[in-house]
Amino acid sequence: MAGSRDIEVVVFDVLGTLVDESGGLRAEIRDAVPASGTVPVDGLVALWQRHLQVEQQRIARGDRPYVGTEVLDREAAQRVADRAGLADPAAVARLATAGQRLPPWSDSVAGLERLARRFPVVALSNAGRTALLRLSAHAGLRWHLALSGETVRAYKPAPEVYRLAIDAAGCPPERVLMVAAHAWDLRGAQAAGMRTAYVQRPGGDPPVDSDAFDRRFGGLGELVTELTAE
Repeated sequence: MAGSRDIEVVVFDVLGTLVDESGGLRAEIRDAVPASGTVPVDGLVALWQRHLQVEQQRIARGDRPYVGTEVLDREAAQRVADRAGLADPAAVARLATAGQRLPPWSDSVAGLERLARRFPVVALSNAGRTALLRLSAHAGLRWHLALSGETVRAYKPAPEVYRLAIDAAGCPPERVLMVAAHAWDLRGAQAAGMRTAYVQRPGGDPPVDSDAFDRRFGGLGELVTELTAE
């Protein structure tokens, strides 16, 4: 991968890359669902994530007008509540904001802190602006700018979302590095001309043989060490 002299700005996916989305949802659902519930928590997490995936794809195809993740999360929370027999409106409302309280991966806080001393760091997410604000405060994540697909009313991997980061960076796309744990996300960034780095995370979307990303890392610390090495 290009060294620090060839990269001017580092852009991070957030959900699944910097924070444990599945683990955080699992903990929030476990807290919300009565202990006597008969539906496995992992099944409820899968139900939530499947709803978001299907609805974002419908929006991308034009089968549904754009709505932000705040709406989709409310819908997902209600689906989980219906499946689990959760009838308390306050508990369902709190569950709908679970995406604002996701825990960081063990290397995310320190890795971002180190990198932010050397590079402008941008968060680029499908999560809404409010969710990103509250998530960064909850998880202790440091970035210099947070960009949401909500701004262009689209979800990654739509090209206009990556253009947000490129325009904000103010430099050629080949000098902007996109970091993600999802190969589908990196393919979208690559198509927009950005450099790409895959970071392995549990539950991520690993590259396939045909993917030609600039680098692949086992953790965020490896990437930070390489980028900041002289």
